[in-house]
Amino acid sequence: MHNLLTQLTIDHQGRILTMALRLTEKENNMRRKILPSVSPISTKHSLLFIFIFTIIVSSLSSYCCEAAASPSSCGNIRNISCPFKLQGDRQKCDSSFFTQELSCRNNRTILYLLPDKLLYYVQSINYDNLSIRIVDPGVRKNNPSSRPLRSLTEEDLQQSAYRAVFYEDGSISGTGPMLSLSELNQPIAMIECPSPVTSNRYINTTSPTSSYTSSVFGKDYIYAYAYMVVGFIPISELKVNCRISKLAWVSLRAPSRPSISSNMSAIHDAMLYGFEIPWSYFYCLKCDATLSGEDSCDTQNRDYHHWACKNYDSHCNVGHLSSYNLTISCIRKNIHDIVTSRKNQRAIGIYFGVRFFLGLLLLLAVVAYRARRRHLSMYNTIEDFLQAQNNLMPIRYAYSDIKKMTNNFGDKLGEGGFGTVYKGKLRSGLFVAVKILGKSSSTGQEFINEVATSGRIHHVNVVELLGFCFEGSKRALIYEFMPNGSLEKYIFCKEGTEEEIASLSWIKMYDISCKVASGIDYLHRGCDMQILHFDIKPHNILLDKNFNPIISDFGLAKSYATDDSIVTLTAARGTMGYMAPEMFYKNIGGISYKADVYSFGMLLMEMAGRRKNSNPFVDHVSQVHFPSWVYNQFSEGKELEMEDVTQEERKLVKKMIIVALWCIQMKPSDRPPMNKVIEMLEGPVEHLVMPPKPFLYTKEDPAEIKSSSTQSFLKSLQTEE
Repeated sequence: MHNLLTQLTIDHQGRILTMALRLTEKENNMRRKILPSVSPISTKHSLLFIFIFTIIVSSLSSYCCEAAASPSSCGNIRNISCPFKLQGDRQKCDSSFFTQELSCRNNRTILYLLPDKLLYYVQSINYDNLSIRIVDPGVRKNNPSSRPLRSLTEEDLQQSAYRAVFYEDGSISGTGPMLSLSELNQPIAMIECPSPVTSNRYINTTSPTSSYTSSVFGKDYIYAYAYMVVGFIPISELKVNCRISKLAWVSLRAPSRPSISSNMSAIHDAMLYGFEIPWSYFYCLKCDATLSGEDSCDTQNRDYHHWACKNYDSHCNVGHLSSYNLTISCIRKNIHDIVTSRKNQRAIGIYFGVRFFLGLLLLLAVVAYRARRRHLSMYNTIEDFLQAQNNLMPIRYAYSDIKKMTNNFGDKLGEGGFGTVYKGKLRSGLFVAVKILGKSSSTGQEFINEVATSGRIHHVNVVELLGFCFEGSKRALIYEFMPNGSLEKYIFCKEGTEEEIASLSWIKMYDISCKVASGIDYLHRGCDMQILHFDIKPHNILLDKNFNPIISDFGLAKSYATDDSIVTLTAARGTMGYMAPEMFYKNIGGISYKADVYSFGMLLMEMAGRRKNSNPFVDHVSQVHFPSWVYNQFSEGKELEMEDVTQEERKLVKKMIIVALWCIQMKPSDRPPMNKVIEMLEGPVEHLVMPPKPFLYTKEDPAEIKSSSTQSFLKSLQTEE
């Protein structure tokens, strides 16, 4: 019996059993000394006690230690043991730690990566450095051209891992690093490009199956070239029009670790070896699930049995009101103690009442101070500007004069994004339009732009600033009143409206377009500074009593030196539908006066078509975008359907449309300058060449846009100059 019990102790590794055996032997020895003759019944009782105790301890030991004693296996993974287990396996793991379940399918061990349940094959489980190595199922052996099925970024698996130290007063100190894939792996970026790339970092992996077409911002690209880049690649180093299609990872412990000089075979072998994920990732997921994200995943200890999920709020002390850990979640967890304790009710009520009141006062003071400081700064900026521009012609009016000339703002003409316009009358009898600007900082900059540009411009087709007002937050601009309003209502006139609007003839529309072009050309070349308007549109073209066009609203305008061909802007300017594409796509060209040329082209197209360039309420789907539709009409030799027009008017409309198509070319370099636009408008239509179809509305490659006809026609314009 003694040998049997000793063997059971060794098999189950139970310290309690060994201790019990020793105590039993010691007890028997003492009994032999005290009682020389012991009855057989006592001996039998002792042996029975030891036998029963052995059975209980062996059962507990078998339950606790079954995981370590019987690892599972699947395929080439022979050591699947806690904290990992196969699906349906009976082995038990310590519930205080995490348990990650694996699957066995077709003799391959499978890991479903949270949170999206992504399938990966397990290559190995390392119980020394606490990591698991997995591989994407898309990477296949003996197939160097195989690629991962999915892209995995570092942010997908990034979890917080802090080492938190808690003190008796409730404060917290100390932080640890973030868990990331780059600690154990290096990235492999798979890049697709529409054109060849010459770079020692780009490893060419192009194959006959690499080519395919994809649409980006309404433009179709043919991605015919494939590359791989080993290591991290900043966005700034990504070649123009190229894109990262997938991001794969390879272990830093791979036998053939890839480098920039590696070939495709070496990279494939590294991807086939797989990448590693630390166990701490799975443990931190448990912390997030058990503590609802209000936690710290402390995985700094080398022994994973000492990892812990820390919760800052669990250390809050409701009775200790000076603790900074007294948060809403802390109070929620201790709400029962607070409600049942009258002492805490009063103390916490006073504490939070005082803190809320003082915090509210401080917040209001900071907001008021910053608002006043911002306004004073803007006021000083405007005042300094006006003092430096004393030689300007506009007259400075007092705000009381503004109220008198507008009859206390009684006749409202309209309202826009920057302010409200009222009709007024000067003492001389001249009717004026008074724009009252808002109080925001953006309207302050618009005020400076208007005074700086309109104050120095003198052209029959550009608005003239007669005066202004600036008194703190009160700002106003005074222009000559235009009785016929804006060009917009004559282009997009609607039937059945209350106001009867006479339709302008085609000859008048053509005359207006020529004069607007002359005004824009004056802004670009006629002043001592180059003025870019950035907001040419029908709403900003006013008509005087004789229907002469006046370019207005210089709130977005900028002045530059005349020799500046490319200008710098911190943000896009203008109105959607009239903004040049280079405002958004920096790779097609810099921002210059050609932005105004594009806006004029869209304006000219609407004048010729007497409709919005983009209109969903048309009879035919092909007419939804008018420039694209009219280009197809002219390319096929068809004429526009126009009623009650002479042959001369038809030629004028065709000329306006062809010039507009030149102005709205995608690339700024393909657009003519405004002086050439005027020559094209004033010259015979027979001399005009049909431009390429504007790139924004085609499915062609950008390299095909610059046709020989485009270059030859622009070259001829430059030669004539």
